[in-house]
Amino acid sequence: MDIDLLWKDGPRLIRDPDVFTLGTDAVLLSHFISEKRPGTLLDLGVGSGIIPLLAAWNDPELTAVGVEIQTHAAELAARNMELNGLSERVKIVTADMREWREPSLSGSFDLVVSNPPYFPAGSGRSALNPRIAIAREELMCTLADVCRAAAYYTRWGGSFCMVHRPERLAEVMHLMSSSGLEPKRLRFVHSRLDAAPSLILIDAKRGASPGLSILPPLKLYDENGGESEEVRKLYHR
Repeated sequence: MDIDLLWKDGPRLIRDPDVFTLGTDAVLLSHFISEKRPGTLLDLGVGSGIIPLLAAWNDPELTAVGVEIQTHAAELAARNMELNGLSERVKIVTADMREWREPSLSGSFDLVVSNPPYFPAGSGRSALNPRIAIAREELMCTLADVCRAAAYYTRWGGSFCMVHRPERLAEVMHLMSSSGLEPKRLRFVHSRLDAAPSLILIDAKRGASPGLSILPPLKLYDENGGESEEVRKLYHR
């Protein structure tokens, strides 16, 4: 069994070639939400479980639910929680977010997060591994599906945070707002500050009035090509 260690004495993740690998995107989203300190968290499309794992690792009071349509990935996420001693506080549900509606949980989560598939179905070459393709492309859920599920589960005044691609920013903001989730904070992620952004981090609030704050950009690499100071801090390096 191959294990990824995020930092010395930090959380561990089981590596599986059939589950989308640990990427910077999920770690950046975890950092983006870290100041919120929610009591309850829901991850839509939890994959290997990295986001609720990091949130629960950093906050011993937090409880979380992760929803994943792919049985294999959901089982891996559950194993990762067990590996890190978090099974009692982070529950993994195997379900299709398009249909999964639990009335007892409706409007109950302080924070809903998602690192969803970035690419519309048929917009490019698919990954050869069908399980990876489902994680990358909107084959089993669309951006609209994610926003609808988030709106159902986010409490009034709670937040929905997502990482996505900048070319879909207008669509992201429109679907959030039309679902009752008003975008409030936006941060662009650049490899270098002289390069176009490669990711967006966006925070919406349920029931909020319009008004968007643009945060300072996050750069991944410094002028010499090494990791930026902010990225080094994320990985405790």
